[in-house]
Amino acid sequence: MQTPDYYKLLGVPRSAKAEDIKKAYRRLARRYHPDVNPGNRESEDRFKQLSEAFEVLSDPKKREIYDRYGYYSEHASATAGARGPVFDFANFGAANFRDIFSEIFSNLRPHSSQARAQPARGADIEYPLGVSFEQAMQGLNARIEVERTEVCPACQGTGEAPGRAVACTSCNGTGQQTGMFGGSSKCGQCSGTGKIAAPCPACKGDCVVPKRETITVRIPAGVDTGSRVRVPGKGHAGKLGGQPGDLYIIANVSDHTYFKRQGDNIYCTVPITVPEAALGSKIEVPTVDGKTLLRIPPGTQSGQRFRLRERGAPSLRGGGVRGDQFVEVKITLPRVISEETKEILHQFARHNTEDPRSELGI
Repeated sequence: MQTPDYYKLLGVPRSAKAEDIKKAYRRLARRYHPDVNPGNRESEDRFKQLSEAFEVLSDPKKREIYDRYGYYSEHASATAGARGPVFDFANFGAANFRDIFSEIFSNLRPHSSQARAQPARGADIEYPLGVSFEQAMQGLNARIEVERTEVCPACQGTGEAPGRAVACTSCNGTGQQTGMFGGSSKCGQCSGTGKIAAPCPACKGDCVVPKRETITVRIPAGVDTGSRVRVPGKGHAGKLGGQPGDLYIIANVSDHTYFKRQGDNIYCTVPITVPEAALGSKIEVPTVDGKTLLRIPPGTQSGQRFRLRERGAPSLRGGGVRGDQFVEVKITLPRVISEETKEILHQFARHNTEDPRSELGI
């Protein structure tokens, strides 16, 4: 197998300076890089040959061996009579390669990404919203202002300025690309026109522009802290025809003075008097819907809990389902406000000799 002519591959004379070799390699590597020609085996092979040529000719010692023997090998001076090239990859990827690759990719990536650009869905937006306990139980219509993006009206989301073009940077406006061995072909970047569309001045090629929008959102009854209310299509705009994202309202429900919520159930503690607990009574208790009557049976103990069915929080599962409310009663002792009150309590003690601590063995 004959060694290719590295100078001819790079399109430079044998007397070319190191800087000219570097410029030639950078120009050709950009054209034949696999990222620019995905799936093209011929371009991939040429890129490998170019890299091999640059690796040798950019190193003064390796270039001297190549110029003397017509190929490069670490042992070329000792094996001048040997046939065929022996290419050394030991230093492949050294500093000079990293430097030139960084230069190539800095110009290469915008073009390759633009060529493969696909419609992209817009990002979602999360908006925290403070909600009072009462609003969470009843639901509300909230007006909020959201910073989002919308499709650029100037370019209709294409990112290109209508009717404006600039010279193609890949072919320098010629529409043609020079081949490795002198031939030419149509530029793949501009399809031979020599021009590419200029970025839209309104969105600077980003396809979307910022927008501050006031949105009215229905917050359903029953939300709790952390509940997410979805507003379809009110997130950031999609690009190149992609669907917009969604807006999510994240509820943060404030605490209530005496109601506590666990799931869809509501809990509260209500004080009752000794006579109400001993004799039984009907008392008013608060609920999330207002006051209601609760029957206290005779002999009720402090800490006893009563259940009010379907008086809890509305369930977000829908269907009119609600949780329950649990009322815990707490017996409060009467204050001794007169000698007559004190005598009544003494009489009560003489007639009720039950010892509440007897079960403790005291």
